[in-house]
Amino acid sequence: VPNASVMIIEHAERFGLSQLHQLRGRIGRGERQSYCILMPDVKVSKAGAFRLKTMEETNDGFKIAEADLKLRGPGDFLGTKQSGLPDFKVADIVEDQFILAQAKEKARELISKDAELVLPENKSLKMMFEPYHKEKAAFYGMG
Repeated sequence: VPNASVMIIEHAERFGLSQLHQLRGRIGRGERQSYCILMPDVKVSKAGAFRLKTMEETNDGFKIAEADLKLRGPGDFLGTKQSGLPDFKVADIVEDQFILAQAKEKARELISKDAELVLPENKSLKMMFEPYHKEKAAFYGMG
């Protein structure tokens, strides 16, 4: 409906952030002022309140995605889980972006010098990661 200017979403706390963002984007495409009214239930969970507050505070899809990441977790990059925390967690992917970028650069330097981690100073690092890597390698071999 190209000229829709009002949308009411009942039980809005039950929807995910991406769903709410997409629904809100369906109105206000014409010239008239538009409104998206989020109607929560009487009882709202902490996560539901967080989602509603996020939608109230921003229209920025990147900020909404970041809030969703904080709420649901990144999932398992090397596995099948699409939400939750990964098995191997060293930092908060949202809050620690600067330190993660530094760590990524250091890892690239290390791999460029010793990709197999055979140098004496890197052997303990290799031993620490081997059990984790073997489990993930077995997963990849299933396909």
